[in-house]
Amino acid sequence: VQLQASGGGLVQAGGSLRLSCVVSGRIYRVDDMGWYRQAPGKERELVASITRAGDTMYADSVKGRVTISRENAKRTVYLQMNGLKPEDTAVYYCKCNARAQGYWRYDDYWGQGTQVTVSS
Repeated sequence: VQLQASGGGLVQAGGSLRLSCVVSGRIYRVDDMGWYRQAPGKERELVASITRAGDTMYADSVKGRVTISRENAKRTVYLQMNGLKPEDTAVYYCKCNARAQGYWRYDDYWGQGTQVTVSS
């Protein structure tokens, strides 16, 4: 199972970015999906998560500015970020909980990360 994240970049404060993450490989089923971020010198933190049914959860720091969504048929999760602030600068990682074909259990899988830089 591989996750490929894209959509990061440099944006001015107040701007928007849309991150995408595609899950590929020999997959039986993808369950929860989410986005995390890690700023320099800080621990990785949850930004937003979404269940297979579409239930969402957001960190307080991004509520009202960020929307997570997914397309199950495409095994893709998105993160629409509006009103970006310099404190949103971080490497953003996607994660999914998935069951690979031929396996009986679900495991967490991580993408490689995409850099988001917000200038003031």
